[in-house]
Amino acid sequence: MKAEIKDGKFMGSAKVGPKGQIVIPKEVRDMFDISPGDTIIVLADEKRGIAIERFDTFNQIADDIFSGKAKELYPEHTEEDSISFAKSIRSMKGEINDE
Repeated sequence: MKAEIKDGKFMGSAKVGPKGQIVIPKEVRDMFDISPGDTIIVLADEKRGIAIERFDTFNQIADDIFSGKAKELYPEHTEEDSISFAKSIRSMKGEINDE
């Protein structure tokens, strides 16, 4: 199957290397403006699968929560839960810088 972008969607494959590493296909890196040196967050849910997102996206969510937009962004969650989520995002930045 030839990997291609159609209607803003991409389907392709990547092999897992011996160290557990994968290469994000160029089409996807271009689509999401992912460059060498960018930090990404890997989200995993046993039932829903794996998602990859740039750290900057989650950092902006944390900024919005800390600026008082928690209820606007996540009305189904308590403000305390949203702040806890934002703090966990910020704590990842420390882990990322330590690597």
